[in-house]
Amino acid sequence: MSSSHASNAASLPGRGRNWFVRGFAILVLAAIPTCLVMVDETEFVIVERLGRIVQVYDRPADRGLHFKLPWPVESKRRFDRRLQLAAPPGREVFTRDRKNIVVESYIGWKVAESAEGVSLQERPVVRFFRSLGATDVATLRLGSRLQSIVTTQVGQVDLADLLSAADSEAAPGGGDGPLAELSGRVKAELQQRPEEPRPLLEQWGLEVVDVRIRRLNLPAGNQQAVFERMKSERQKIAERYRSAGLAESRMIRSQADRQAGELLARAQSDAEKIRGAGEADALRILNAAHAEDPEFAALLQSLETTKQVLGENTTLVLSASSQLLKLLTEGLPAAGRATVEKPAPETRP
Repeated sequence: MSSSHASNAASLPGRGRNWFVRGFAILVLAAIPTCLVMVDETEFVIVERLGRIVQVYDRPADRGLHFKLPWPVESKRRFDRRLQLAAPPGREVFTRDRKNIVVESYIGWKVAESAEGVSLQERPVVRFFRSLGATDVATLRLGSRLQSIVTTQVGQVDLADLLSAADSEAAPGGGDGPLAELSGRVKAELQQRPEEPRPLLEQWGLEVVDVRIRRLNLPAGNQQAVFERMKSERQKIAERYRSAGLAESRMIRSQADRQAGELLARAQSDAEKIRGAGEADALRILNAAHAEDPEFAALLQSLETTKQVLGENTTLVLSASSQLLKLLTEGLPAAGRATVEKPAPETRP
């Protein structure tokens, strides 16, 4: 018994050393991953040693694998270096002519890159970390700052100037329009206000890439009244165009009627001239025919008159000395018969 107790007592220190070695090995294995710092191209990395910044990876040459002391001696913080968009909700503001509108805008920003020769504590990502700490906080702060500046700048412009465009095909905010100029002034003041001694880059380590007014709208309470006013104005414009069109139509119709009257008058005049010339020719021919054989011409005229007078149920009373009665009872006179039977002269080629 005594020997077994002695052997157990001797083995206890050996077991303790084994557990210590195993625990130390586990700690070493667990600490190895915390010693590695992989810097991606989409991020900045800050390394802190017991709360003090000792290393910053914020340049293109810093991308890749780096080493640090294990946690908790040194820790790392990552910040997104890509472009961020902040679009605060629309705010109702007043223009210079006291028209209230709802303005919606957005801002594109990112954590700035550091230039060569800048000290560790002056780098933009360090300023961003100390002043804001996170992307969400920066988005809220920038949104509040943007709304305040937009309210001030819109209050210096008339609504008609905001909505004007260079031509009918251009949007109000396109090109060098009034909204583009307003966005430029908002961006300049967002980067540094007149009362601020330092720009936003030196205060928060941020770079403002772009600022735009993306929408102008009317408050919900005023939309219906404005739409009704716009409708009445458009109706007035339509009535003006309609009355002008009717006046133009009457003028064109009167000109066409006048031209038609002139054409008809000329046509009737030409027809009368042609009819008169035809009647003159007919009368000349008839006179020439009468001159060749007056008796036969009188006979034909008498027959034509009789044809016009007699009808189906006409009763004609003639005297014994009537030429018509002689014509009906005796026939044609000898001279007239000879004229009728005389053959036409032959035409030789």
